[in-house]
Amino acid sequence: MDDFTRKFNIAMDKDAEIHQMLLTVYRALEEKGYNPINQIVGYILSEDPTYITNHNNARTLIRKIDRDELLQVLVRNYLNQ
Repeated sequence: MDDFTRKFNIAMDKDAEIHQMLLTVYRALEEKGYNPINQIVGYILSEDPTYITNHNNARTLIRKIDRDELLQVLVRNYLNQ
């Protein structure tokens, strides 16, 4: 056993999880011929799941992400770059 304390950054883990889910949604939209940015923005603004395709379970996936958390991750990442 290790004798040191491990620190976990839950925010970073959550950000990575949201990033992966959003990337999957983006790719599914792209594969179906949609403009992924426009569709995701439409979903964020309206919370209408019909903006997101069912292809590759993308609609179910994006609905697992809390919209407020998604916006926080997007703003945080935008400002960090």
